[in-house]
Amino acid sequence: MSDFTAHPATPGEPAPEPAAVPAHWQRNVGLFLSGQTISLFGSMIVQYAVMWYVTFETQSGLAVALYAVAAFLPQGVVSIFGGVLADRMNRRVLVIMADGSIAAVTLGLALLMLNGVTDLWIILLAVAVRSVGAGVQTPAVQAMIPQIAPPDQLMRVNGIFQTIQSAMALLAPAAAGAVFGLFGIVPLFFIDVVTAVIGIGFLVFVSVPTLATIASKTSSYRDDLVEGMRYIAHHAVVRWLLMVFAIIFLLTVAPSFITPLLVARTFGTEVWMVTVLEIAFSVGMLLGGVLVSTLLAKRSRIGLILFSTFGFAIFTIALGLSPNLWVFYGFMFAFGLLVPLFSAPFMTLVQETVEPAMHGRVFSYVGIVMALATPIGMLVFGPLADVISVQLLLVCGGVATIVVIVVALLLPSGRAAVAAAKTQVPLETAAEEAADAHGTSSAR
Repeated sequence: MSDFTAHPATPGEPAPEPAAVPAHWQRNVGLFLSGQTISLFGSMIVQYAVMWYVTFETQSGLAVALYAVAAFLPQGVVSIFGGVLADRMNRRVLVIMADGSIAAVTLGLALLMLNGVTDLWIILLAVAVRSVGAGVQTPAVQAMIPQIAPPDQLMRVNGIFQTIQSAMALLAPAAAGAVFGLFGIVPLFFIDVVTAVIGIGFLVFVSVPTLATIASKTSSYRDDLVEGMRYIAHHAVVRWLLMVFAIIFLLTVAPSFITPLLVARTFGTEVWMVTVLEIAFSVGMLLGGVLVSTLLAKRSRIGLILFSTFGFAIFTIALGLSPNLWVFYGFMFAFGLLVPLFSAPFMTLVQETVEPAMHGRVFSYVGIVMALATPIGMLVFGPLADVISVQLLLVCGGVATIVVIVVALLLPSGRAAVAAAKTQVPLETAAEEAADAHGTSSAR
């Protein structure tokens, strides 16, 4: 399999200069991954605990949908500006500021709940503010990786990062279930604050140079924002990848948020049931992350993306057709296995094909797609879950994914992207072919 190389925004422009990678990149990557691991662990246990708390306290599809909206919609809106910030200032400083703000909000919520304030709207408000911080932090983190890792190590580093995320997703629900079951939700908030502080401590020692383009930047904030939109609009392959990304989150990831609701309604409301559900998913993610960072590190990026996309659809249908809880867990494991096979190649492909000075803005739109597709999907699936069965919703979501992805593959940009994987042509050629095909089809 050929390795994809970076290419310009539009055909004919000179190839972008690679990002300057610090000499001691292994040290930087090690510190970065260590800090993100610790911080991620705290964030995940809060995420699981709050989702379970809302599910068990209300058993309402609408309430779960409101949680999803609060958790993702603000991130989507703020990502528009967060990506521009990531291209206009030192990304390490930006991540530290965002992580610290999230920890402060979590501490405030913990103190309120200790004093008996447990209104649902207060909890959702805190979740929304945390989501705002994530909208700033996420594009900066993704844009930082190409700055601290050599180009030939990007897929491997992304695979390792995905493995770490999967490991945390395995440990976090187990820890959250144990602490939540024994002591309630408030102690989990304090754990999150402590892990955020430790994570920031690691990040302080990571050397992340400020982009050279920032010093010479004369464009306004608004100009940068528009430039990011224009860049994606004229980049056929990246535009197609974002569309596939949106479909996955809209039709498969969003419905997965109501799987705890399915467990609560069908099998029981014991904490161990949803804990095992998340662990099964996380074990699959962990194994998938290991595969991507080792055996699959040199595989076709687009080939892995397509394989996992259709796999998501099939296993979403299977979740809806599961005859019992343990079979349901098995399909959840399989679903998790595919997550790194999609996310790591997707992020690597974007990092490789987008010039460094545009990384923040492009990843902000990735964050927007992720953050908006999930609440939009939940605004549909959540209320419907109070009218029809969750099982039927999962089946419908999986079938719809297959149909839409097939249509996407028939588009000129989709054909060009697949051709790049099959014929081993570089992605810049695929982008040109997609642009030419699009122009031809438009002329017709």
